[in-house]
Order: sequence, then C-alpha cells, then structure tokens
Amino acid sequence: MTKKEIIDAAFRVWGRNFYRKTSLSQLARELGVSKPALYRHFENKQALTTAMAEHFMEDFADSIKADFDKALKAKDADEGISFIISSISDYFARNAYALIFSLINIYARNLDKNTIVQRLKERNVDLDALQIIIMKKYAGNPVLIRLIFATLTFFMSHYHKTRKTMETPLTEEEIKSITMNICKTIESGLGYSAGSIMHNFDELELLIKKMKLNAEPEPFFKAVAEAVAEAGPWEVSMEMVAKKIGLSKSSLYGHFKNKKDMLRRLFVTEFKRIIEFARQGINLSANTAEQLYLGIFSIAVYLRSRPEILIAMDWIRTRKLELGKPENQVEIFRLFEDVDIEPIKNSAEDEKQRISHWILFMLINILTIHPKKETQSDCIRVLYKFVTLGLGGFKK
Repeated sequence: MTKKEIIDAAFRVWGRNFYRKTSLSQLARELGVSKPALYRHFENKQALTTAMAEHFMEDFADSIKADFDKALKAKDADEGISFIISSISDYFARNAYALIFSLINIYARNLDKNTIVQRLKERNVDLDALQIIIMKKYAGNPVLIRLIFATLTFFMSHYHKTRKTMETPLTEEEIKSITMNICKTIESGLGYSAGSIMHNFDELELLIKKMKLNAEPEPFFKAVAEAVAEAGPWEVSMEMVAKKIGLSKSSLYGHFKNKKDMLRRLFVTEFKRIIEFARQGINLSANTAEQLYLGIFSIAVYLRSRPEILIAMDWIRTRKLELGKPENQVEIFRLFEDVDIEPIKNSAEDEKQRISHWILFMLINILTIHPKKETQSDCIRVLYKFVTLGLGGFKK
C-alpha cells in the first residue's frame, strides 16, 4: 500500500459523503487494512488532508497546463478562453471526487484563493491568465471571472449529481457534450439579444426598494438560521438552537421532531418567503427580461436583510444535505420557472429548474464575496448581464 493509493482512496471515501464524516476508520475499511497501518504513512488525519490538497494541486495543474499554454498563444481571445474552460471542464468531468474536494475546500473557502493561485503558479499554471486573455476582447471585470468559474462548477456538479453515480467513468461523448454546453453558456448565457436587456436598472431597483419587506422570521427559525450560520448544517445541534432561544433541548422537541426536521423546515420556510418576495418584484413589470432582473434583485434585497440566512444558504450551496422532501408537496422552490424567459420558455421543466438554481448559486456567491451594498448592486448587474448574454455582453 503506497501513499498515493491511500490518497486516492481518501478522495473516493470522503467524497461519497461530501467530506461530512472524514474518519481514518472509514478509509481503512475501504483499503482493507488496519487503522494503525495508515499511521505508518500519515501521522494523523490532518497530515492526510494536507497531502490530498497537494495531490489535487499537482494533478489539476498537470492536467490543464498544456491547454493554458495554448490559450496564452492563441491569437483569438475566444479560442483562448475556450481552451481554458474546456480543459478545466474535462478534468472535473473525469474526476468527480476532485470536483467535490474543490467544492468543499475552495468554494467554501477552506483554502484561500490567493494561496491557491500562488500554488498553481508554482506549477506553471497562472489562473490570472484567464483575465488577461478576456481583456483582449472583453471588459475584464473581476466579478466576471468569478461568474465564469461558478458557472463551470455549477453545471459540472449538476451533471454529476443527475448521473447518480460517480463510480462509472463518463464516456468520451458525454464529456464532450457537457464541456460544449458549459462553453456555450459562458459564451452567450441564456442567449438573449443585447437590445432586449437595455433596462434602466436604477428605476427597476427603486421599484424593489419601495416594496414592503417583511423579513422578520419566527424566533424559532431565526435561532436555527443563526446556529446554522455559525456552525454549518452538518455540525449544528438541537442543543445550540435551544441555547440561542433560551429553551431546554426537550422543549425544542415540542417544535421539531429532530435535527433533520428542524433544518428541512428552516429551508422550506425561507425558500417560500424568498420566492413570495421575488414574485412581488417580478409582477412589477410585464416585460419578461425586466422580470428576470426584478426577481434577481428582489432575492438579493431579501438576503441582504437576513445575513444569517445568506450564510446558511452559502453553506448548502457547496454541501449535500439529505433532508428529505417536505410533507406537503407545494411549489415553493420555483424561482424563475414562471417567468417567460424567452430562450428557454419551451424547454422542459427540469431545464428551467436547472437555470433557476444556476442563477441562485451565482447570486449567493456574489453576495457572500461582496458584503457592501453599493458593490453588490454593481455586481448584480454584472450577474444579470452574464446570465442573459454571457461573455457577449462584455465586449469592449
């Protein structure tokens, strides 16, 4: 048994459970060895996870370096961008567990972005090159770079999730298809025409700001949200929530059956409130392109008013939570499916839901990275332009 065999097994074992429970006992069972046998290679779990991070950086850099070099030499900016996006997509299509590792450790900011960039530079892969290439033809807004990588991550994650298994390798045809779809989305977004989204954003945002926002939650749900924001959905406990609200744990069981019920009801309740507020905003215009922006901005306003919910949503953005379905099936998770988004209005319901979840994924990303309201407003406009037009909306 080599160190590499242990590291490869760790990616598989812990990745299956989204790194929620990472014990050396699980890993030993996977490898068919005793736990002490692992200690001969790694002194503790931290040493192993550090080695996993190094392995990921090395493997990722080796896989994409050649295409990065091609991108830097490409005369056409779009060709260079395509080289980079296709290469990264190809890597994560073939390495689902590496994708999960990056979700948990990079998007959840356990690994500092600047450190990651520096460590890849040491391996002759300069992620900043993407911005340099983009600026040859497009406005190189830092938010735009983030939206590109968020889009790649979301659609690749969604693809692996819908396959329902990560053990069976993808076919070359499958890899080609998902990579082309990601590149197309980054290139043109939903496929609107530039003229159809020439809105007066100040006026649209003012309409939302004038709406009555009843964001104050029930005390129980506020306590749950605050506890989740502090500890995360995996680590939060009934005891933490009871302490916040000033009750005994036994009293809390009078309101929630168990932790799963508590979390499910929190997120179902909050999604319902968010969607209700967003629909108020959407109904302020009959123009469907405006409705899309009004919905996005409404959600942003709501989440700004509830920072603990924003943080809780950011947790679930990169985590897999098995909370089961609500007892009463109501259509509370519909975001923009009811908006007649022109390019996808005839698409299947699953596709409309995927687009809605993509927008929400990126919106939460933006709001958590840019806490100042003034900065957020500009970022939300960039997000909207990217969703509707892709890179095509940022031509110089």
